[in-house]
Amino acid sequence: MTRITMTRLADGREILYFDDAGSAERPAASLVDHRDLPARPEPGQLRFDALSREWVAVAAHRQSRTHLPPADECPICPTTPANQTEIPAPDYDVAVFENRFPSLGPDTREIPAAPGWGTAAPAVGRCEVVAFTPQHTGSFAELGWPRTRTVIDAWAHRTEALSALPGIQQVFPFENRGADIGVTLHHPHGQIYAYPYVTPRAAVLAAAAGEYFDRSDGTATLTSSLLRAERSDGSRMVLEGEHFSAYVPFASRWPLEVHLVPHRPVPDLAALNGAERDELAQLYPDLLKRLDALYPTPTPYIAAWHQAPLEPARRRAGHLHLQLTSPRRAADKLKYLAGSEAAMGAFINDTTPESVAARLREVASEPAGAAARTLTPEGAPA
Repeated sequence: MTRITMTRLADGREILYFDDAGSAERPAASLVDHRDLPARPEPGQLRFDALSREWVAVAAHRQSRTHLPPADECPICPTTPANQTEIPAPDYDVAVFENRFPSLGPDTREIPAAPGWGTAAPAVGRCEVVAFTPQHTGSFAELGWPRTRTVIDAWAHRTEALSALPGIQQVFPFENRGADIGVTLHHPHGQIYAYPYVTPRAAVLAAAAGEYFDRSDGTATLTSSLLRAERSDGSRMVLEGEHFSAYVPFASRWPLEVHLVPHRPVPDLAALNGAERDELAQLYPDLLKRLDALYPTPTPYIAAWHQAPLEPARRRAGHLHLQLTSPRRAADKLKYLAGSEAAMGAFINDTTPESVAARLREVASEPAGAAARTLTPEGAPA
């Protein structure tokens, strides 16, 4: 089993080491942060937008956060005498710690239940960083099965722990990969946000899921229904396993978009059993490698784990799934959100889901080093 060790950084933030199965116990000396850190900044604000009825986090203190430092100054590499980092140990497998420049937190509690114009509150919640590997270079797809399995255990552990904090309504593990997405660190890593409210996108998905669940008298989730339909149709399927399957959705919004769905309707990563986690550790990197195989250079992406909100009325209809998206529409072109998408939320996709799925199936069988083909604006292989 994954070995878990918890300690504190010099300013009081929590850090947890998740070491691969069979690892030895961590030496106590490696758990001490010897830095002289300033006190944690005051939290930002949550402000309520009465026009959309959505919460907005105001976090001006994040302007000073680290931005794409050189490798010898990376804050999430293991600590060395020349570079004392956020991770005090000289080596680690996977590390999770509270963000030094969080959008939310560090306090967790309820926010105003009946907000209106002018309602503001401290930006409570939790933001954590997940360092996937001690290696400064590389990608999630290259971690290997044992380390990927450790990351999955870390996601599950943190989902369960953060869900239990006062006032938390939603837990969101995700990875932003690539400078085109806006990452601030090159080191392979992800994040976990624990929100004190249900986010706008999650609320929309939860409403649709709830309506379907009620119409089926509680016998099926919307996500499981969509998975059955996609598997039956077949034209947009990318891969199928015993416990998980992946497909390009019928009405995908992004040039590259794949949903990875467990066959069993579970609400979150913490609810996955051992066999499901084992297979996920195989299929998820497979999916990421297919994305990278499409073009000669690595594909930027957002890997978003949609977990059920914690409110019981919304949770009962929830079904964990990954939405993996990329704005890349050609080897040298990105999709930018223009007026229709950014202002109105009305997406226009320049690729067809069927051709994208076909290409993602094809690249799995191509020999290593084969010249990557590109997708035309219509989505057909060029």
